[in-house]
Amino acid sequence: MSAARELDAPTRPATALARQPVEMCSSANGWVANSQEDTLALEAPVALIYNGISHAVMMASPADLEDLALGFSLTEGIIAHPHECYDREVKEEVNGLAVHLTIATQRLMALKERRRSMTGRTGCGLCGTEALDQAIRPIPRVSAPPLDDAAIQYALGELNAYQPLKAATGAVHGAAWCNLQGRIQRLREDVGRHNALDKLIGSLAGDGAALEKGFVLVSSRASYEMVHKCASAGIGALVAVSAATALAVEQAQAADLLLAGFARPGRHLIYHRPATAQG
Repeated sequence: MSAARELDAPTRPATALARQPVEMCSSANGWVANSQEDTLALEAPVALIYNGISHAVMMASPADLEDLALGFSLTEGIIAHPHECYDREVKEEVNGLAVHLTIATQRLMALKERRRSMTGRTGCGLCGTEALDQAIRPIPRVSAPPLDDAAIQYALGELNAYQPLKAATGAVHGAAWCNLQGRIQRLREDVGRHNALDKLIGSLAGDGAALEKGFVLVSSRASYEMVHKCASAGIGALVAVSAATALAVEQAQAADLLLAGFARPGRHLIYHRPATAQG
């Protein structure tokens, strides 16, 4: 990868790749199958375990898992600040991977209470009035940075150069942290767009990055969760390659977060541009 990261070392994409024999079928050769090897993106079950208590299991790319665990803990409100997480350790288990986190006692008690309130739910886990009330959490207000359209376009032009897993497989999402000139500072990749963003947020939080001095660019759509995760981390601007949902726009307006979508070379769509974000 030729593009340099300014804030952290490059990831090791080989840890999230696999090789698979395939048959290439094409009308150009009369549909005669040619045997070759393809590069695939690995995905594995990853458990997040807090002070010995298993809380969540997700399918994720098996790289940057400590970043994922910290970012998830922050954006899901399990901890309020990185210093409330004392330790993170990735362990191989029989059926997947586990990230063991040690968090502050008061945060663990709150997590246990949350788990008790979920006991007995069925289906998606959001059944009943109480669950519906909790489905859309209050979103904090943020301060959108001064961001001009040229910076968005510059970051978009850099994006592919910072996605080695996508280049190898075509099967992963990327979440990039960009400075106000649009230069990508770091990027995280994952088979899940939420995971990629959590990995990025965890990496930024772990380094104490100045979140008022940049914006996030994601290779996916901008859903409610993506907006909420950014705002929860104190990030004031989110740019997506694909569309935003109606709820994402509502949440961006409530948080006063700059939200842009359909970012393509030479054009992008601004859904909400706060006064503070005028470039």
